[in-house]
Amino acid sequence: MEQTPTEPKTPVKTAQTTFRILETLKSLDGATVTELASHLDIPKSSAHNYLRTLEHEGYVVESGGEYEVGLRFLDLGGYARSRERLYTVATPELKRLAETTGEYANLLVEEHGLGVFLARDRGEHAVSLDSYTGQSVRLHTTALGKTILAYLPRERVESIIDRHGLPAKTERTITDRETLFEALAEIRQRECAHDREERIKGLNCVAVPVLSGESITGALSVSGPVSRMDEDRIEDEILPELRRAANIIELNQTHS
Repeated sequence: MEQTPTEPKTPVKTAQTTFRILETLKSLDGATVTELASHLDIPKSSAHNYLRTLEHEGYVVESGGEYEVGLRFLDLGGYARSRERLYTVATPELKRLAETTGEYANLLVEEHGLGVFLARDRGEHAVSLDSYTGQSVRLHTTALGKTILAYLPRERVESIIDRHGLPAKTERTITDRETLFEALAEIRQRECAHDREERIKGLNCVAVPVLSGESITGALSVSGPVSRMDEDRIEDEILPELRRAANIIELNQTHS
C-alpha cells in the first residue's frame, strides 16, 4: 500500500483547476459554462477556455451547451486497471462468487487514502446499486474499506483519517476515531468485516482481506439487501465462499 502523498511545494494552479473542473462535471453530472463558473467561483471566460481545451483534447464532450466528462477517460482507466496484477488474478473468482451467491461480488483497493472499486461482478439476484468500477469511496464506510484499514499500520490509518475525515453516509456509519480503531482490531482478529447499512441503507456487506505475505493488497466482498444477507447466511454460506476465493487469489497473486 502506498503512503499518503505530500502536498507539492509549488502546485501548478492550472493543473489543479483542470482537475477541479473535471471533478465538478462529474459531481454535477454535467454543467453549462455558467453553472461551472458559478460552482467553482471562476470567471466564465476562464471556465469556457478550460472546457474548450478539454473538449479539443477529447476529455470533455459538449451537447446543447452542457459539458460532460468524455469517454476518453475509459482508455486511461482501463490501462491503469490492466496494470494491476490483482485485477487479473481476481476476475475469475469474482465471477464465481457472483454466480454462487447471486449477489454482487466486489474487489476494492486503496489509493491515496480512498477505496477504489477495482472490479465488480453482478449475480443473478443482485440489486441495483450506486457503485461502479473505478468509483472511489471513503474506507471507513464499507466492509471492504474497513478490512483494508484493519491491516494497515495505525499511523497510516491516522494519516488517512486526518486527510479524509470520518464523514457519515448513514446513521450507522462509524464517525468516531477510537470507535473505528476498536472495530479495526476486531476485524483483524476475526479476519472479516461487516457493513450493516453503514454506506447504503438496506444493504449489508461482508468482506475478507486479500494478502500478500503480511501486507494487504485489497479486499473482497459480497453485498446484498438486508432481507437476504442475514447473519446465518453470511456465516454459513457467504463467508466460506469469500475465504475460498481470497485463498485462491492470494496463491495466484504470488505464484502464477
